[in-house]
Amino acid sequence: MADSVSIIDLLQAGMKAEGVRQKAIASNMANIQTPGYRRIDIKFEEMLEKALESPGKATASDIEPEVYQPMNTPVRSNGNDVNMEAEVGNLVKNSLRYTAYVRLMQKRFTQINAAISLRG
Repeated sequence: MADSVSIIDLLQAGMKAEGVRQKAIASNMANIQTPGYRRIDIKFEEMLEKALESPGKATASDIEPEVYQPMNTPVRSNGNDVNMEAEVGNLVKNSLRYTAYVRLMQKRFTQINAAISLRG
């Protein structure tokens, strides 16, 4: 049986999810003029929430990001639904989330190093 998820697992999953989301946003932006292209996004926050609601039961595989097409944005006449302003906003939010995960990870490792130093 797999081990339960630690805070480090959660932070790693968050960084991975934001990396996948970064690629999705880049794909959306690159395909803004592609007829019939529908924007993609990732599902992560829902899986993270479930993992946090069931501490000790969730595993790292329970919080893997999943790429999907939201299909909830207006479609232009060419069948494309990418909005550049929205994607730029998503890019900024994504960057801030990634930075937050990295800083939290750094803080956690600083705490671990401090605990090790106290024992030595």
